[in-house]
Amino acid sequence: MAQILILFYSRSGHIASLAEAIAKGVEDAGGEAKLRTVPNLSPAFSEASGDEFESEQGYLYATKNDLRECDGLALGSPSRFGTMAAPLKGFLETTSDLWLSGAMIDKPAAVFASASSLHGGHEAVLLSMMTPLLHHGMLVMGCPYSDPGLAMTEGGGTPYGPTHLDADSLRPHEEAMAHRLGQRLAKWSHHD
Repeated sequence: MAQILILFYSRSGHIASLAEAIAKGVEDAGGEAKLRTVPNLSPAFSEASGDEFESEQGYLYATKNDLRECDGLALGSPSRFGTMAAPLKGFLETTSDLWLSGAMIDKPAAVFASASSLHGGHEAVLLSMMTPLLHHGMLVMGCPYSDPGLAMTEGGGTPYGPTHLDADSLRPHEEAMAHRLGQRLAKWSHHD
């Protein structure tokens, strides 16, 4: 059974909702979904310590072993001026040892995002998250144009990955795109 790490940072809950939809897709395709988050910056990134093992929302904090052991990865962040949120980037910047060892090479990966406005950087944040994944040698996949969610104009959704456009909850096509991406990740991740 392929284990897919769904690593995300979420402040308002929208990214967490997309992460949960991806997890459901992974599980519906016969994979194991492992949801993980990263701590807030305060004032600079530091690994969780002491009794800090989970977020206020109940998601466990990610470790580099989670990355090392996964068969595939979905990485999610809200847009912060068109780039990924600093807490997620801070965590990724601690992974040089994984890069040196080649631990992530050839693992499938995908990205997902949200923004509070129509031109809030949906595609830019997705591209910003792809860069470190490509440096790690991961195989990055998006949402093919056969996905009906790409034709919806009232909300999120891009060929680079599922997105959410500001609203109280996910729109049905946003949730469906995330679910289908989870299925694709599970399909293309091979457990040795």
